[in-house]
Amino acid sequence: MVMKIIIVIALVLVLAALAGAGLFMLRKGGGDARARDARMARALTVRVALSIALFLFVLAAWAMGWVHPTGLPTGR
Repeated sequence: MVMKIIIVIALVLVLAALAGAGLFMLRKGGGDARARDARMARALTVRVALSIALFLFVLAAWAMGWVHPTGLPTGR
């Protein structure tokens, strides 16, 4: 159960970073365009780093036996 919570939290953080990058991209308000682009790039970098970390965490958890693949139900 703890593993599911950790994975869900990580996915929510990935989506939040993606939403933040989208907001920085769409925001037209005052300020320097370079600063806005830098914030957007940083948010996208965080999203990529979180996605890679989540993948490696799930891979390590599988290797250690903390999670087990269940496959798809076949309906039998």
